[in-house]
Amino acid sequence: MSEPAFPEHDYLTVKELAALLRLKERKIYDLAARGEVPCSRATGKLLFPAGEIRAWLEGATSGGVEATAPTAPRPPILLGSHDPLLDWAVRQSQCGLASFYDGSRDGLERFARREGMAAGLHIHDTVSDHWNIPAVREMAGGLNAVLVGFATRRRGLVFRAGGTAPKGLGDLAALRLVPRQAGSGTDTLLRGLADKAGLDLSKLERTEVARTEDDAVEAVGRGEGDVAFGLEAVARNYGLEFAPVVEEEFALLVDRKAWFEPQMQALMAFCQGAAFKARAESYGGYDIAACGAVLWNA
Repeated sequence: MSEPAFPEHDYLTVKELAALLRLKERKIYDLAARGEVPCSRATGKLLFPAGEIRAWLEGATSGGVEATAPTAPRPPILLGSHDPLLDWAVRQSQCGLASFYDGSRDGLERFARREGMAAGLHIHDTVSDHWNIPAVREMAGGLNAVLVGFATRRRGLVFRAGGTAPKGLGDLAALRLVPRQAGSGTDTLLRGLADKAGLDLSKLERTEVARTEDDAVEAVGRGEGDVAFGLEAVARNYGLEFAPVVEEEFALLVDRKAWFEPQMQALMAFCQGAAFKARAESYGGYDIAACGAVLWNA
């Protein structure tokens, strides 16, 4: 059999690599998701460096493309969206997980690149009115992963006492909003709700972007902004007022192998204990009844 002909350009598409390896495109997605084939993501699209693919093929044994070296273990890092209760549980449990919080979408992308064991998500799908599962199916459907519940959280408008007291999203037009970063679950949710309410967020006065739940609420407390679309638990912690808007589902996407690692086992065991329950009650705005429940399996 003659050697497969590589295209002249530097990167292969999924379709080109599938044709080259004589595999279905779905199999290419699976190999990429498991980190078994060299790949990179550009604007959400999978691309495969031709030179690395050639070296990968040359290094394969007689078993073909299935005979790949074992993938490196995922680092003990918690990715995705910031949650105060989860952050506290990671520290209090002494589970050994580090954290890198920069939004749900960022967490999904990094999780797909095997940059962490788990990712915290709260992504609302406006079409189905469901949480997290549609986004996970789209972004991580080929991964060996499981989505488990963590908490239902009350989210709404956070503002200072004595100032303008907004009752709903329509009142934001006259206030300075503390925005969250694009791609975060909070920003995605607010945009969807604003569209339904006929509110043009681009016309609002805004402060600098806040990258965590605490940063957004703290900015309101300092007077840098009038209102944030934040969590009740954080508003209470900073002594600010809160007007509820929605209850959202916060979940953890976990690599199935990493689930059995000591770090994840220690964290989830702690989250079933009395101290965790007491902390959730003291924070307010949390319902942890579904914590640890399997919501979706790859």
